[in-house]
Amino acid sequence: MIKRYSSRRESLSDSLFNKKLKNARSYDRIAGYFNSSILEIAGEYVDDIEGKIRVVCNSDLDIRDVKTAKAANNALRREWCESEPEKIANGHDRFAKLYELLSSGKMEVRVLPNEKFGLIHGKAGIITFKDGTKTSFLGSANESLSGWKLNYELVWEDSSEEAIEWVQEEFDSLWNDETAIPLSEFIIEDIKRISEREVIENVEDWKEKDPEPAVVAVESPVYREQLGLWEHQKYFVDRVFHDHKKSYGARYILADQVGLGKTIQLAMAAQLMALYGDKPILIIVPKTLIWQWQDEMNSLLDMPSAVWDGKFWVDEEGHEYIGRGIKKCPRRVGIISQGLIVAKSKVIEELLEQEYECVIVDEAHRARRRNLGEGKEEHSPDPNNLYEFLLNISIKTKSMLLATATPIQMYPIELWDLMNILSQKNDSVLGSPASYWRKKTMIQRSLNLIMGKEKIDFFNRENWEWIRNPFPPAYENTLFASMRLRNNMKEDEFVYRKSFMELSDPEQQKIGALISGGFYEKYNPYIRHVIRRERKYLENEINPDTGEPYLQKIEVELFGEEDEDALVLNTYLKEAYTYAEEFCKELSRRNKGAGFLKTLLLKRIGSSIEAGRNTGYRMLNEWNTYLDEALEEEDFKDEKDMEQTSEIKNLTKEETELLVKYVKALESSNAVDPKYEKTVELLRDEKWLERGTIIFSQYYETARWIAQNLSMEFPEETIGIYAGGTKSGIFINGEFTYKDKETIKAQVKDRGIRVLVGTDAASEGLNLQTLGSLINIDLPWNPTRLEQRKGRIQRIGQEYNTIYIYNMRYKDSIEDKVHKRLSERLKHISDVFGQVPDTLEDVWIKIALGEEEEAMKLIDEVPEKHPFENRYNKEVKHIDWESCSKVLDNVEKRRFLKKGW
Repeated sequence: MIKRYSSRRESLSDSLFNKKLKNARSYDRIAGYFNSSILEIAGEYVDDIEGKIRVVCNSDLDIRDVKTAKAANNALRREWCESEPEKIANGHDRFAKLYELLSSGKMEVRVLPNEKFGLIHGKAGIITFKDGTKTSFLGSANESLSGWKLNYELVWEDSSEEAIEWVQEEFDSLWNDETAIPLSEFIIEDIKRISEREVIENVEDWKEKDPEPAVVAVESPVYREQLGLWEHQKYFVDRVFHDHKKSYGARYILADQVGLGKTIQLAMAAQLMALYGDKPILIIVPKTLIWQWQDEMNSLLDMPSAVWDGKFWVDEEGHEYIGRGIKKCPRRVGIISQGLIVAKSKVIEELLEQEYECVIVDEAHRARRRNLGEGKEEHSPDPNNLYEFLLNISIKTKSMLLATATPIQMYPIELWDLMNILSQKNDSVLGSPASYWRKKTMIQRSLNLIMGKEKIDFFNRENWEWIRNPFPPAYENTLFASMRLRNNMKEDEFVYRKSFMELSDPEQQKIGALISGGFYEKYNPYIRHVIRRERKYLENEINPDTGEPYLQKIEVELFGEEDEDALVLNTYLKEAYTYAEEFCKELSRRNKGAGFLKTLLLKRIGSSIEAGRNTGYRMLNEWNTYLDEALEEEDFKDEKDMEQTSEIKNLTKEETELLVKYVKALESSNAVDPKYEKTVELLRDEKWLERGTIIFSQYYETARWIAQNLSMEFPEETIGIYAGGTKSGIFINGEFTYKDKETIKAQVKDRGIRVLVGTDAASEGLNLQTLGSLINIDLPWNPTRLEQRKGRIQRIGQEYNTIYIYNMRYKDSIEDKVHKRLSERLKHISDVFGQVPDTLEDVWIKIALGEEEEAMKLIDEVPEKHPFENRYNKEVKHIDWESCSKVLDNVEKRRFLKKGW
């Protein structure tokens, strides 16, 4: 029997749902689009249903996302959060009911990618009554309150056996389809969280009620638009904020391997400390990363900040504050370039005139002593400009965080230098000035004790001096806790006042047991203040709460590594490269400093023939202007790189002649760059194109040239380019259209862009897990850059278990020479240190200048094993932020963070 319902004539919910579902045993529903309202109506009328409610709907899931359960759940999570269910007014009761239904199993929801059957415009349902009879209905009404009560809707009910079988068959075909996936556990738990959601209206209220990080984090973009923070990231933020709330503050070296998300950990910690305290946050990073930091804080944490561009502050909206000095930052968080400090800018003194809540330093290993090497450790450090500045500003800040993947570049004492920076005005790190750990003459001995190279006799009272200052905190060991309690030590006291002879016999015996049990390995100050997690450790360590590793394991398959894979240059191009080598050597003969300037031409032609051609023209025609621009563009690691003597500002006759020959050789060749040819060959292989590929270059001129030519080679593809400033956009058939970075990222995420060409501006903080392969058009001489590039696709959410990476180099180039002589040694160093130290950039420079013997000496100086092996702190545990129902009002948070210095 057919019945027709029109919302113009009657209430659909009253005439159909109220009457039918009250007597229902079960309910199958083909609903519409998946969003937060799709469960409303079912949640409102199902109290009396005895059996199960099953709902099948569709979404914008990419069909490739359902290949694995993890990818499917991640995609569903993102789509759910994008619908912003937390913003639905007065939804607490409804969400509570939905959680009860879903968590009990009374309601099940499955979701289909809409590309499988298209959008589900057909809405239908089958209601089974308690007496076993059934009815079916079809119509336009969505499963939402508006669909049943507010909109104009038509519904036909048909209780005939034929109609019921037909609708049931349609439902079953969708429900049992191989691409239909269950609603993710995250969504179900988030429904519970939203049902209990409580908004804290102002920052002061949050501060007064034992402030927790989750209240600030749980609805930030990194949680609602990305996939949240990993456990090791939450652990660091939680620990830092816990210490910052103490009187002595947080003092840590974050030494995670590249690719484990140091920036987001530091930025989240900065946000919490900015909200908790009243003083400024200062972030010091390499110049190439200042805008990336600002963008990542804004996009992932919805966190305002300002960047000092050298003359004025620029906020997150691009507004320039002309005329305001560096001490008048318009935001609570200010970001400056390390270059200011390296060059001893005048603003340094102004920065040292005020107090800070926290100072954060990225790539902190660039703060180094000049007197490095065997036999020099007992001397006071001869600090470079950055080291000296950090020693001074450490006294001016409550908390301080130093970030570096390689805290030890070559010598263990470099880690002591970073600890020394943290220890200024803070006894928690290395103890008081009388501590053995701080004495210059004892540095090498302390390092030897930690590394097990030296031992102190079990009965030697000297052991107590290493323990008592700094005395470990109570949480490290029950012995420390009881001794602190017995001696009435406050938590901000770190010097145990009793001498060894004043200790009781039981205490002396316990101290002896502590020494024999491995005090120097387990409880030394370095372990306490250096937090380092390795990718391999996180991939293999099982999270007891999930039964899965803490980090998704993603293998890397390298291509282009064999000697025969080096790309051969034709006669004229090879001739040009030879002239470039001669030019650099000629330049070096009259100038002993500025190594990067002397090798600049070789770095550019090593990137691409196009970059080498443009560089040659500009050097020949506008030498001084080009050098000034290069000084601005290159990423310096020490003040020696800033030196540019008057002699190098003018080319000699011999240098000019070599440049002329170089340019003519390039003009004589009409050969296609073999790097471009190889790239096209790879992309014609469906494996690389189907996976999606990011192509990296150090230089924009190379990146743009590659992108433009690829767009003509593959006219059906949209080729994206991601670079600094306003240089991002898309190429279609050779024509460029400007697109902002957010648009580019969205198109990559939606797979509208399968080929993205990026400069190293794309190598930090960009999530490209929808791409499964990477081509390095050039090999940066700074080894860290390669790790950062790889980290764009070797990250959580990557759908492939193995990613492809192809490293390109010209045969007989500097890169090829380094590869031939040092590849095995560099791999060993990478295994030992977690990555190749930045200082080995000098190896490339020395080989470029023909100083291969010196280059090999640098390599041979690197230790055969990591001086601290695996004794860094690796503790990781589950910290539940995801279920936090209390939320700091976002408008209030931004208002507070927009307060200036």
